[in-house]
Amino acid sequence: MARSKVTVVGAGNVGATCAHWIVSRELADVVLIDIVEGLPQGKALDLAQSAPVMGFDLNIVGANNYEATAGSDVVVITAGVPRKKDPVTGKFPSRDELVKTNQKIVGEVTRQVAKYSPNAILVVVSNPLDAMCHVVLQESGFPSERVIGQAGALDTARYKTFLAQELGVSVRDIHGIVLGGHGDTMVPLPRHTSVAGIPVRELLAEDKLQAIIQRTRNGGGEIVGLIGVSAWYAPAAGTVEMVEAILKDQKRVIPSAVYLRGEYGYNGLYIGIPALLGAKGVERVIVMDLNDDEKAMLDISAKAVQDVVNILGY
Repeated sequence: MARSKVTVVGAGNVGATCAHWIVSRELADVVLIDIVEGLPQGKALDLAQSAPVMGFDLNIVGANNYEATAGSDVVVITAGVPRKKDPVTGKFPSRDELVKTNQKIVGEVTRQVAKYSPNAILVVVSNPLDAMCHVVLQESGFPSERVIGQAGALDTARYKTFLAQELGVSVRDIHGIVLGGHGDTMVPLPRHTSVAGIPVRELLAEDKLQAIIQRTRNGGGEIVGLIGVSAWYAPAAGTVEMVEAILKDQKRVIPSAVYLRGEYGYNGLYIGIPALLGAKGVERVIVMDLNDDEKAMLDISAKAVQDVVNILGY
């Protein structure tokens, strides 16, 4: 039986950590791609040399061209520039400038990926996440079920982590979900959150719960504030959870940015909702019964996503 093949585009912190966890779980052979000469080759070689110690038996290669990616089953796209200060002016780029810059980068990556792996499922990690999913959908020409954004898996992981720490329980016993766009407008759902089946509000005061929700919304910014760059361990872990669900046809229900066609009242928009992931990509969109407050929060999140998508000009 032929092994699966995963390409990871972008050999920075998130991309390299994705590659690390894909091979450590023995999910697939990995091709690490980056425009910086030597970077993906060096990281792939370093990772390959850990195999005798860690006990995995897979091919790991780095490359600067896309020929090496041909025939990939899944492609993870982490390419793009982060939002950082201009060293000369000291100013941050505007949201519009950042969106346009990453639209160009992600668009070119997507065209190359689609050319060499026309049957792949594409998992988008580049930011601004929801908007970049639209870029990948447009430039690949793939059906929307094969273009999926990773955000909800990360946001949900942060939410569960903070709850487990506050309650002093295992993270394995926290069950919950986060919907909406990736960023300040994400929508945690305490009404659907439990600890081993016990509703979280029976165990935690409302003010502490709301503080955790706010911390979840600011999860990325908190890490940037501490170390000066964006997170990579948890984003990569959320991504690999999705990759594993696809490669193993697990039918996992994972909050993901998916293209909606009327579900939740939105049409033609990528937004984070619970999706069933399997060998075909998004195999089912799960529509939750939201109350008025939850739907109002999701509407705010959807509008924020739409405002960024409008910048793309599609």
